[in-house]
Amino acid sequence: MSKEPDPKEVAEQTEDPSERKPGRLSRLRFSKKKDMPGGLWLKCENCSSLIYRKELEAAGRVCPSCSFHFTLPGRQRVQSLLDPGSWEEVFADITGLDRLSFTDKIPYSEKLAKTAERLGQNEALICGRGSIEGRSVILAVLDFSFMGGSMGEVVGEKLALASDLARVEGRPLVIFTSSGGARMHEGALSLMQMAKTCSALQSLSDAGGMSICVMTHPTTGGVTASFASVCDLVLAEPGALIGFAGPRVIAATLKQELPPGFQRAEFLIKKGMLDGLVSRSELRPMLGRLLDYAKGSHVGGDVEDDLAADEVPNRLSGGRTDSRTPSERGKVRLDVPSAESSN
Repeated sequence: MSKEPDPKEVAEQTEDPSERKPGRLSRLRFSKKKDMPGGLWLKCENCSSLIYRKELEAAGRVCPSCSFHFTLPGRQRVQSLLDPGSWEEVFADITGLDRLSFTDKIPYSEKLAKTAERLGQNEALICGRGSIEGRSVILAVLDFSFMGGSMGEVVGEKLALASDLARVEGRPLVIFTSSGGARMHEGALSLMQMAKTCSALQSLSDAGGMSICVMTHPTTGGVTASFASVCDLVLAEPGALIGFAGPRVIAATLKQELPPGFQRAEFLIKKGMLDGLVSRSELRPMLGRLLDYAKGSHVGGDVEDDLAADEVPNRLSGGRTDSRTPSERGKVRLDVPSAESSN
């Protein structure tokens, strides 16, 4: 007795393949891809190796294969550098103005507002008091995630205020840079911050203060050409791109091939542009040792005649109120032991 054919088998044999619906395995395969979270792996800019994101974060955003130092977000930099519980942010409420009514794809004022809302901070520079290995400092960190760490009016203002605060309180100033340079949305106003920040650092130096800048990847443009290069000590993380114009622009302008490693920290230290290279894992102890040199000098003068810590003027709202010369604000006093005490 012959067996009747299965209707499902007959239908599969007579069905047009082009009209066949995807099977369960196909649906399962595609559904798995959709459910897979993105951003789990990153590609190293230096050695092109794939890195598991959690492994990279655990290593302080340093490539485990080639030790390339990825850009570190500003808040994460503060947390990893300072002693626990010592951070006190200042000047966080200063916001930028769209003086030129600049419009690209969207108005500059709208871009500022959206970036501030996304990151939870008003500008690219984060300033505050803290301590490193028990040494009190004023810390200023440029956050590349805020419009590429670019320098506009507010960044220049906050850095100048941080310099004034370091001078008034007699603390060393430590700066971390990661920037694309001057902010094009503010035109010539952003370029004016180059002279302004250098002047503020000079006032700190004349008063006996100490400043340290650590250039991280990348530090370029007007930031490199101003305050980042004029501190008392200029350090850099390994592999950091440091320069004014980009290497491709320079190569195209000169119409010649650039030397290997051009504008990298290892190249620049050989040319005398840097005082030292410090890996991220060694930054805290190295800065602690360097900050000990600041103990030999402090800002002198009468406290009543100087600016109170809470009265550091906001130049955006009316300019500097302290008209004294740097020599009048304070004098350097070196605590050098005398010959009698040494004997």
